Amino acid sequence: MNVFERYAPFIQDYIYRSGWKCLRGVQNAAGEAIFGTDQNVLLTASTASGKTEAAFFPILTLLEEEPSESIAVLYIAPLKALINDQFGRLTELCEEEGIAVNRWHGDASQTAKRKLLRKPRGILQITPESLESLLINKHMEIPSMFHDLRFIVIDEIHSLLRADRGLQTFCLIERLCRTAGCNPRRIGLSATIGNPEEAGKFLAAGSGRGTVIPKFEGGSEVWRLSMEHFYTTDPQADEDKDISAIEETPVIEEATDTAPAAADPGIGYIFEHTRGKKCLVFTNSREECESVCQSLRQYCEVTHEPDRFLIHHGNLSAAYRESAEMDMKDDDSTMSVCATATLELGIDIGRLERAFQIDAPFTVSGFLQRMGRTGRRGDPSEMWFVMREDHPEARDMIGRFVPWYLVQGIALVQLYIEERFVEPPRTGRYPYSLLYHQTMSTLASQGEMTPAELASRVLTLNCFKTISQEDYRILLRHLIENDHINRTENGGLITGVTGERIVNNYKFYAVFQENVEYTVRTNSEQLGTIVKPPPVGDKIAIAGRVWLVDEVDHKHRTVYCTLVKGKIPAYFGDVAGDIHTRILERMYGVLNEEKQYPYLMPHAVFRLQDARDVFRKSNMAEKPLIHLGGKMWALFPWLGSYAFLALERFLKLRCGKRLGIKGLNPFRPYYMEFTMNVEEAEFYEIVREEAQKEFDPLELVYPNEVPVFEKYDEYVPDELIRKGFAYGVLDIEGMKKRVLSWNGEQK
Repeated sequence: MNVFERYAPFIQDYIYRSGWKCLRGVQNAAGEAIFGTDQNVLLTASTASGKTEAAFFPILTLLEEEPSESIAVLYIAPLKALINDQFGRLTELCEEEGIAVNRWHGDASQTAKRKLLRKPRGILQITPESLESLLINKHMEIPSMFHDLRFIVIDEIHSLLRADRGLQTFCLIERLCRTAGCNPRRIGLSATIGNPEEAGKFLAAGSGRGTVIPKFEGGSEVWRLSMEHFYTTDPQADEDKDISAIEETPVIEEATDTAPAAADPGIGYIFEHTRGKKCLVFTNSREECESVCQSLRQYCEVTHEPDRFLIHHGNLSAAYRESAEMDMKDDDSTMSVCATATLELGIDIGRLERAFQIDAPFTVSGFLQRMGRTGRRGDPSEMWFVMREDHPEARDMIGRFVPWYLVQGIALVQLYIEERFVEPPRTGRYPYSLLYHQTMSTLASQGEMTPAELASRVLTLNCFKTISQEDYRILLRHLIENDHINRTENGGLITGVTGERIVNNYKFYAVFQENVEYTVRTNSEQLGTIVKPPPVGDKIAIAGRVWLVDEVDHKHRTVYCTLVKGKIPAYFGDVAGDIHTRILERMYGVLNEEKQYPYLMPHAVFRLQDARDVFRKSNMAEKPLIHLGGKMWALFPWLGSYAFLALERFLKLRCGKRLGIKGLNPFRPYYMEFTMNVEEAEFYEIVREEAQKEFDPLELVYPNEVPVFEKYDEYVPDELIRKGFAYGVLDIEGMKKRVLSWNGEQK
C-alpha cells in the first residue's frame, strides 16, 4: 500500500506544508494497519517519532471519506498538560478541513463544553477522571454524543498498565461503548512497551477485536549518557585514586566552577552544567523537587546570577505549571525546570538540550520516558544521572556500604541496552477498591437498579474477571449496611446518603490515592497545594521558594503566606515505588561482574569499585544471608517490591517461631536486617521447608490487619481487603521461587 497516496488530500497538503520529505516507518506501518484491517492497533515507537500523526492521518482520512454523526474520535491521555499540548497540534491539522477538536477536563472552557453537547462532532480529548465525570453527570447525553464513535486513541498507554487508573480507564471505555451502542477501534500509543503482546491483550480486553502490532524499522537510537556519583560532603570516591587507570569515561563539557563553596557537590554539579542551556532536572518525589529547586535558586542568589530555574509538579497551581511548560517550548530559552513525572510523558517541550536525573527512577519505563524528553529536533537524547548519598559511618551495617541508587541506575540502563526490557502489565490483581468505585459510579449515573442488573453491568467488565459473584454479594451487603447504597421498597438499589456525599465530591472521579490538601495562596496568587499545613509563624516550601505562614483556614483548607528567604524541606504525602524483580536481579549482576560501563564518570567508577569490593569480601556474591555478628544477620534477596514484601511476611509469619526472628528491619526492596536464634544452614533448611508447603496467601496477613492499599479500600469489607492484598498485591509465587533456589551457596 502507498500510504501517502491513501491519505486524504488535506492530510497530503499538511505534509507538504510541513516540509516532510517522506513518511517515517511508524507512519507507513500505522497507515497499513489502520487502513488495511478493522482491528485495534498498538503503535510502539520512540519518543518524538511521530506516533500521534501516524495514528491520526489515517483516522482523519477515514472520517473524511465517511463522516461520523457523533463524536468520531475519543482521545484519552493521562495528563491535562499532554492534552493541552496535543490540542494545538491536532487543531492545526484539522482546522482547514473544519474538523472540530475539543478538550474536556477541569481547565477547559464551559462554553466549549456546552457547544459540544449541542453539536457533538469531531475529536474529543479527555483524561480518565473527566471521562468518569462525563459518564456520571452527562449519562443521558452519552448516546447522542458517542453513538457513531469510530476510534478511541489512548496515548502513553504504558502509564496505564500497572495501576488501578489503567483498569479504571478500560472500565470506562467498556461502559461508554455499552451505553452509546458503539464499537470503536482502539489505538494505543507508547514509546516504552516492554512486552507488546501482553500490552496488546490489555488494549483489546472487552473490545471483541484483536490487536495488530505493526513491525517497522525505527532507526538506531543514539544516546549521550553519563552517570556520576557524589557524596554530599567531601571527600569523593575518587580522591587519592589513579584516575588514569579508567579506560574511558564520557566526554562532557568543562564547566566553570562557580557553585558556592559550601554547595552540595551533586547539586553544584547540576548548577554548573545547566548554565546557558535549557534543561530538565528530574527528581523522584515532589519533596525532593522542591528541595533541589530551592538549592539551585539559592546558588543563583549567592553567585549574583539571575534566577534560571523553574519548577513543575502535580501540587503546583495550573498557572505555575503552564508557565514552566510555555518557557520549555521556547527554543531560545535557557531556563531549566525541576520536575517530577509530570513532565515525563509526551509533552513537546521543544529543543531541550539535556535532562538530569537525580538518583535512579523506579522503572526502566520511567528512565526511557525521561530520556525521551531530550533528543527532539534531530539531536541525540542526552541524560546525566547524578547519584547522591551520605558517607556511611564506620559502625554502619554492611547494607549501608552499597550505593543502591547508583547500582539501580546502572541496572536500568543495562536491562534496556542488553534485553530491551521494560516492565510488563500487572495482571492477576483483585481490584476491590476499583470495584467499589465503579459500582458507585454505575449507580450514580444510571439510577435505581436491581442487584442482578447492577452485577451484570459491573462484574462483566473485563478487569473484574477475577472477582466472584459471592465476593460481590459480600461487597453489596456491606455497602447497604453502611448507607453507601440503599434498598428501595421495590427491592432495587440506589446510592445512599453516605454514598452520595462521596460520589458528589469532584475527587471521586480519580482512583489514585490523594492526600487531604490545603490550597496555598499569597495575596491573589494561588501557588499550589500541600498536606499537613504547619501552624501560623512556621514556614512552608512550595513553588521552589520558602513562605511564612500568616494564616491557616482549616474550614476552607487554605493557607495564606508571605515570601521569605531560606531553605526548608517540603512534604506532599508518601511516594511509593514499584520496582520489578528483574531490576534487582540485574543489580546483583552489576555488583557481581567486572564489566566497566562507558557512561560512568570518575566518582561513579570508583564508588562502584568500592561497592564490588564490599560485595565480594562479604560473600554476598555466593549467598543471600550475611552474618553481621552475634545473632544479627542481613538478607539480600534481590526481589522486586511486591515479592520483597511477601518475603518479609513469610519470614515473620511462617518461619518466625522456628527461626526465632526478632527486630526485622526492612530497607525495601534492597535488604533486611534481623536477629535470629538459628545458624546459617538451619535458616536455609527451614525457609525451604516452609516454602515447599502449601499455604493460603491470607496467612501472610497479620492478625487483625486490614492492609488498606488503594484509595477506596476503606469502604470495602475487611475480608475483601485482606484477600485483595494477599492474592493480588503480594508476589508469593516470585518469593517462593527465590527461596527455593537458596541452598547457602547461591543467591
